[in-house]
Amino acid sequence: MDTLKIGRYIQHQRKNAGLTQKELAEKLNISFQSVSKWENGVSQS
Repeated sequence: MDTLKIGRYIQHQRKNAGLTQKELAEKLNISFQSVSKWENGVSQS
């Protein structure tokens, strides 16, 4: 799985929606740090 490609896609969609990482996180009921990790391709196994 190409985590960087997925992260860029998430970031692109979030920005197109006009949302900050914090706003997206609140909508998904997760931490903004999780959104940041997704967008930067950081994953935990």
